[in-house]
Amino acid sequence: MACGFPNKAYRPIVAEANPTLDARDAIRVQARDAGFDTVGFAAPELGARAQQGLTSFLDKGWHGDMSWYAAKADRRGDPRVLWSDVRSVVVLGMNYGPDSSPMEILNRRDRGAISVYAQGRDYHDVVKKRLKRVARWMHGALDCELKVFVDTAPVAEKPLAQRGGLGWQGKHTNLVSRSHGSWLFLGEIYTTLNLAPDAAESDHCGGCRRCLDICPTNAFPTPYTLDARRCISYLTIEHKGHIPVEFRQAMGNRIYGCDDCLAVCPWNKFAQTAAVSALQAREHLRAPTLAELAALDDAAFRLFFSGSPVKRTGRDRFVRNVLIAIGNSEDAVLAVSAEKLLRDESPLVRAMAVWASGRLLNAVAFESLRAAYLSGECDADVRREWLALST
Repeated sequence: MACGFPNKAYRPIVAEANPTLDARDAIRVQARDAGFDTVGFAAPELGARAQQGLTSFLDKGWHGDMSWYAAKADRRGDPRVLWSDVRSVVVLGMNYGPDSSPMEILNRRDRGAISVYAQGRDYHDVVKKRLKRVARWMHGALDCELKVFVDTAPVAEKPLAQRGGLGWQGKHTNLVSRSHGSWLFLGEIYTTLNLAPDAAESDHCGGCRRCLDICPTNAFPTPYTLDARRCISYLTIEHKGHIPVEFRQAMGNRIYGCDDCLAVCPWNKFAQTAAVSALQAREHLRAPTLAELAALDDAAFRLFFSGSPVKRTGRDRFVRNVLIAIGNSEDAVLAVSAEKLLRDESPLVRAMAVWASGRLLNAVAFESLRAAYLSGECDADVRREWLALST
């Protein structure tokens, strides 16, 4: 997501209030006032290591369904390709540290685990609004052109954040901060100003490998590399098709994203709980029941997740995830929720309703359903689920 500010003039609030501040200090003040917790400055370049990592990630096909990642690799690999006029990048971080462990809900198998970042308002909207506030001030007070980005644009956020001193890319490939742990949203302001870069942050992971060892699907081929095709966050959010059988049990009750590798990072002990108002966390998204989620039609889904990033995934993919959690619940009562979806319009949903039913019902009950539904099933993938689970 990008926005430019080339035309309008804005009153230079900080410059008038304290003319002794240099541009970088003034930007920091504005960023803090706008709600950002950390600010840094970087040259518009990634460095050889980050560029090589991006090339290797794409060459190995680890981006999976994310064709947009490959299509705009040139812009992601070089900020100047994204915008030729950029001279400096202001990198900003917003803390979203949770007030309790995201791991606790994994033991509540009748509930769905939604990633911490998605339990409130869509962070893209929140971060963008704050970025635009800082950018408007910069445009008016510092007489520069600029563009703002949240992570929907082809920006290599984490390498830029490391070069700007906000943190380092940990072994789980996410940014780690000595002050905020693994809980930072990132945003960038590309500007025509020539701003002295901050010193890049060095790696402080040491010999720790907790984030690698806890991954339920072994998505890290080596430290500092991620095969997104195996990542539960990718599978539950980005992947448009059926979830491969090999990952279904490992998903547990994670229905949108996965916080495991973030939550176990030792640097989180220095993190602060985010302000309650930051994303307006919604209580009904902390631990929703699988039964209520499985019952959502498209209209109810849109209402339930209004203003949430979950809404972008769409009802069918989301209910697909919920049915996998139901299949992993070991709660036979939830078989009723699965059976109700065996005639759903979406093959994605029907297929996982079959899988969940097969996991929860005894052989006799499942064969009864198979006899009732298989003959009328036209979708090849759904038929394969019925036949794979038949006895």
